[in-house]
Amino acid sequence: MTAPARTDRGSEELIRAEEPVLAHNYHPLPVVVARAEGAWVEDVEGRRYLDMLAGYSALNFGHRHPALIEAAHRQLDRLTLTSRAFHNDRLAGFAERLAALTGTDMVLPMNTGAEAVESGIKVARKWAYDVKGVPADRATIVVAADNFHGRTTTIVSFSTDETARGGFGPFTPGFRIVPYNDLAALEAAVDETTAAVLIEPIQGEAGVLIPDDGYLAGVRELTRRKGCLFVADEIQSGLGRTGHTLAVEHESVVPDVVLLGKALGGGIVPVSAVVGSREVLGVLHPGEHGSTFGGNPLAAAVGTAVVELLETGEFQRRAAELGAVLREGLAGLVGRGVVGFRARGLWAGVDVDPALGSGREISERLMREGILVKDTHGSTIRLAPPLTITAEELAGALGTLEKVLTS
Repeated sequence: MTAPARTDRGSEELIRAEEPVLAHNYHPLPVVVARAEGAWVEDVEGRRYLDMLAGYSALNFGHRHPALIEAAHRQLDRLTLTSRAFHNDRLAGFAERLAALTGTDMVLPMNTGAEAVESGIKVARKWAYDVKGVPADRATIVVAADNFHGRTTTIVSFSTDETARGGFGPFTPGFRIVPYNDLAALEAAVDETTAAVLIEPIQGEAGVLIPDDGYLAGVRELTRRKGCLFVADEIQSGLGRTGHTLAVEHESVVPDVVLLGKALGGGIVPVSAVVGSREVLGVLHPGEHGSTFGGNPLAAAVGTAVVELLETGEFQRRAAELGAVLREGLAGLVGRGVVGFRARGLWAGVDVDPALGSGREISERLMREGILVKDTHGSTIRLAPPLTITAEELAGALGTLEKVLTS
C-alpha cells in the first residue's frame, strides 16, 4: 500500500469536527479511514487495520479491486449519467448479464438497497392487483420478525426493532409479521389478499440468523400453493457471500423476485436491482416507477464488472473454502469467550460471553488490535471479511479475536 493520504487534522480532531455538523444517526467506531486496498484500510495517521466487515458486504471484492476500479475509470472518461429519459450504451449489457447470472428474466435497476426493497414491495402489490386479482388497496405482504430491509418510512413500518421505529410513525399499513423460521406461523398469515412473502434467506442485522434446513424450500412450496410471490432479500447475503451466488441456492430454491444491492456496486457506487420473472416485473409500465440515477452508465459499467467477477465462480468458491476455516476457528473459541456462533460462507454472527463485554466493547478492543468488526445486538459481533481475504489474514484475525477474548 502506498503512503497514507496527508491531512492537516488527526483522527481525534476529525471525529470532534463531525459532532456539530453531522446528524447523529450513526455511532461509528473511533477510527478515521483515509486509504484502503484489498482487505486492509489505513487511518489518517497511517495505522493499518484488517477490514472484517467489508461494508456489510458492499465490499465483497475488497477495497479498490483493480478490475472494478478500471471499469469505473474507463466509464468516467466517457459518460456518467443520462437519466432514464434516454437510453445508454451500458445498460442492456448489464441487465443481460445480471439476469443470466441470477437465472431470471428481467432486471429493474435502482441505487440503494432500501430502494430495491421499496421497488420489490411496489412490484408485488402491482402484481397482486393486476395478476392475482386482489381488490384495490387490500394487498398484504408477510414479513419476518427481527428483519432488516432498510430504514425508509415504509420499511420501518414492518420492523420489530423499536430503535428503528420509535418516533417515525404513522406507519404504512399492509404488512403482517410472523416469527422467522416458522413455517406454521407463515402459513397461518397467508390468505387471499397476500401479494408476497418477503424474507431474508439469512437475517444479517439480527446476528446472522440461519434458518433450519428446509425452511426456504418450505417458503417456496407454500407461496406456490397459496398463489403469492416469494421475494428474497439477498442484499447482504447475495453475490458470493455465502459460498453461492445467492443464499437461496443452498436449498436449490428459485424465488419469484430477488432483491440485490451492496456488492453489486463493487464498493464504488450505489447499485441495486430487483430481478425476477417476466410475469412479475412485466406488470410495470412507463411512468409507474423510476429513478433518475437507477441504471446510470457508471453504475451499469461497475455492475457489469462485478457480474464478470462472479461469472468465474472464483469468489463463490473462496467464500465456501475460507468459510470452512472461519467455522473451524470459531468452533475452537466456543467455551473460551464465545458462547455460540452461526456461520455460512464468509459470514458469521459470534455471540461473546456477556461477562467479557458488550459487542461494542469487544469491537473497540479488536480495533485497538488492528481488526475492524461491527457489533449488533447485545454481545454479538458480525464477521464478514472481503471475499479476497487470504487464509493467512483470516487466521490472523481469528488469532486476534482469541487474544482479545482470553487475555
